[in-house]
Amino acid sequence: MLKALRRVADRRRHANGEYAWLFHPYTGDEMVVIDTETTGPDTRHAELVSIAAVRVRGDHIQTSDSLDMRLRRPDSLTGDSIRIHGLRGVDLDDGESVDVALARLLDFVGNRPLVGWHLGFDLAILNRELRPRFGFELPNATVDVAQLWRRRLRRQHPEIDSLPRFESAAERLNVPVMGRHTALGDAVTTALMFLRLEREAGKPSI
Repeated sequence: MLKALRRVADRRRHANGEYAWLFHPYTGDEMVVIDTETTGPDTRHAELVSIAAVRVRGDHIQTSDSLDMRLRRPDSLTGDSIRIHGLRGVDLDDGESVDVALARLLDFVGNRPLVGWHLGFDLAILNRELRPRFGFELPNATVDVAQLWRRRLRRQHPEIDSLPRFESAAERLNVPVMGRHTALGDAVTTALMFLRLEREAGKPSI
């Protein structure tokens, strides 16, 4: 309820602004699969490392028209935290600023529905950065592939109540894991899993 009220308030506040069109209902035939890589699992403190997005139209993943951005290392990211998370300082020194990366993401995504694996995590990270800079959070419709997979798994195996794992879901769906723990690789793998689950359910992808 709180999210819905906040979305209504954001839409009114930005009705005549640069990003007003993001709050309009989407009438096209594309979805966007997004993924983020961060320095940790805590959405309150983790820093963005990279953002990727790839569009899906029907049963086609448009990998030739994708977004893959490595972000510049924030001042708060120390050498120790880089080592802890398996990153090198050089990996984070030459990327985009958060402001530029978020603007590019908004332009790429538009008002299309968003798809992701444990999408709530990615949205929490992105919205934490979006609101102070742009004055709103992503208002898009969403599909969480982890939830789709869990529902499918529980229909077939009601006794299973564990959280779904990315690699095991991909394996059981006979989907190749593309560059695990890279934002674009995980986004493409998630897109493949989404399309497979939609085909199994006999549904169109949008």
